[in-house]
Amino acid sequence: MNYIQQAYNGLHDLWRYVLGIVIIFFAWQLIGMVPLGVILAAKVLGDPSVSMPTDIPQMNSILGSNLFLFLMLLAFAFGLLGVFLTSKFLHKQSITSLTTTRKKIDWKRFWFIFILWGVVSSSFVLVDYYMSPDDYEFNFNLQPFMILAAIAIFLIPLQTSFEEYFFRGYLMQGFGILFKNKWLPLLITSAAFGLMHIANPEVDKFGPVIMVYYIGTGLFLGIITLMDDGLELALGFHAANNLFTALLVTADWTAFQTHSILKDLSDPSEMALAEIFVPVFVVFPIILFILSKKYNWTNWKDKLFGNVIEPPKEDYKILD
Repeated sequence: MNYIQQAYNGLHDLWRYVLGIVIIFFAWQLIGMVPLGVILAAKVLGDPSVSMPTDIPQMNSILGSNLFLFLMLLAFAFGLLGVFLTSKFLHKQSITSLTTTRKKIDWKRFWFIFILWGVVSSSFVLVDYYMSPDDYEFNFNLQPFMILAAIAIFLIPLQTSFEEYFFRGYLMQGFGILFKNKWLPLLITSAAFGLMHIANPEVDKFGPVIMVYYIGTGLFLGIITLMDDGLELALGFHAANNLFTALLVTADWTAFQTHSILKDLSDPSEMALAEIFVPVFVVFPIILFILSKKYNWTNWKDKLFGNVIEPPKEDYKILD
């Protein structure tokens, strides 16, 4: 079985996916947002000088970056729980089957790309800091940084795992069964992943062109999932990307405003388009090349554009 065919290891009726999306969204955006809503309401009601915030920077200012980050990431943890419960009880599909075609989850793959991208992405920041030191402020403060590190290490992997299991896992497999091909689920989930970020403050600063980066990142993550027949690489890359960013650098105009080591003072409106296009059209293809050589990827055409064929009934492994 290829990765999308793994969905046949569970109950895969269309109505189950429609209901599942509703359940997951409810767990993520309603139940998961209750703690943030309650604490924000308490702050506003307890202080007449504080008005109800309308955007992410205002919420960050009212609650403080560490508390806001914790509450925001907590919602994704509820979303991830929603994905796992929906997969197990609604679809009778194991978490391993949702994750990979291998007999068990390959954590070596996760850690390989986690370390690789952690080193590469951190190097980009440090090189830029060396070349343009005036664009940065040393922001390190031990106590809030240690709190940040604890929050980030425990919750950011849950946030990124939710996005991977939902977009590259649950939706990719569901759309694959619906459309009976691989390229359309790849494009739909990549576009949906990009549009999920449309409310981020970065979009206001960079303009719509930054969607090239978000959608391009989604496309890259989808490609490595289909080529590798599993989520392990996408899980590792996404976790490293968000974790190292949160700990290393922040800015007043980003969704993740943290007590990081460095603060970016540059004007995003003056930043070169290269910072958006180079990762998508240069760095990601290089990473794809490295991964293809390491894991001996072949038959790209079928892996990315082939049909999804229902396997024989005797091959199904539906949970009891």
